[in-house]
Amino acid sequence: MPFHRDTANFLTVIELNKGIIYKVANAYCKNSENRKDLVQEIAVQLWQAFPNYNNQFKLTTWVYRIALNVSISFYRKESRYGRRHNPLTDDIIGLITEDEQLDLESDLSMLHNFIRELKEFDRAVILLYLEAHSQQEIADILGITPSNVSTRIARIKQQLKQKFASSKYQ
Repeated sequence: MPFHRDTANFLTVIELNKGIIYKVANAYCKNSENRKDLVQEIAVQLWQAFPNYNNQFKLTTWVYRIALNVSISFYRKESRYGRRHNPLTDDIIGLITEDEQLDLESDLSMLHNFIRELKEFDRAVILLYLEAHSQQEIADILGITPSNVSTRIARIKQQLKQKFASSKYQ
């Protein structure tokens, strides 16, 4: 049964799922200004799709699917214009203290960086996996089979292990 375009109901859905929206946006967009634009675009697309939501599916699955699709499109558009690999500006480097630089070298920071380097679809898979979604949920969100999810997760884990191993020798 679809929702009616009810602003109060929609705002409740956004509030309950804002963590998903921000998590997906953060995974696809490093630049804070671009990330704000991406969050706004996700919200617009959710609003436009809201009347068509079918409640036979989990609301979080629907939100994830739209957020990921919008983010992947946004990422592709940004990468076409060469803004994906901008070097850190002096302003940003100046904000980072020595302690924070040490933190950036931690395994967690490396993991986040390695995840950002993954292909956009693989990034979506591992993001959902790290949030402890089942293979079936990931399959439903991304529109692939659970066995495909399992295979992709195994390959992504292997890639990440190799990146960690090679980074320790540098």
